[in-house]
Amino acid sequence: MPYPKLIENTIDQFAKLPGVGRRSAERMAFWVLNHSQEQAQGLADSITQLKEGLKFCHICNNLSDTEICMVCSDPARDECTICVVENPKDVLAIEKTGSYKGHYHVLLGSIAPTEGRGPEHLKVQPLINRVRTQNIKEVVIATDPDNEGEMTSLYLIKELRPTGVKISRIGVGLPSGSAVEYADMPTLSMSLTSRREVVA
Repeated sequence: MPYPKLIENTIDQFAKLPGVGRRSAERMAFWVLNHSQEQAQGLADSITQLKEGLKFCHICNNLSDTEICMVCSDPARDECTICVVENPKDVLAIEKTGSYKGHYHVLLGSIAPTEGRGPEHLKVQPLINRVRTQNIKEVVIATDPDNEGEMTSLYLIKELRPTGVKISRIGVGLPSGSAVEYADMPTLSMSLTSRREVVA
């Protein structure tokens, strides 16, 4: 016998989440049914607030619930170093290592011609502007070591070279084709501390 339509609709929505199959979606739907109206409303409200309240930091494009994110507003951070990453999740992964104390710049993607995504779709120009107008001494490129990440890295190097800033690239310990956000903390920490300068 099929579930009532309201339950079926809820299961369908939960099943759209990454890594959630039909059985898991059913358990989630019945968890909502078996808990109080206040708990269900709390879950719904948190999702709505996440979508409505979260924004991109005006300086680095990291996710934030304020105009300027916690990293950019922290006076203890090294203002002379910028670590360039593809996505906000990469910032969190690097922060967990505790081995980097500078600022960030989130590109919000990578160059992927097969997906119709070129440099113009990324936050590259704001990075160039930051390097030119702030006292930036080093840019650490921490894009993923896959085809798209390497293509993005090469493009950034080409664009940053005229500014005269020191350019470094992480990669030691990160296997080709992997992603920064999924790297274990010791490996990612080693990749940051042993980063290599990019030379012409």
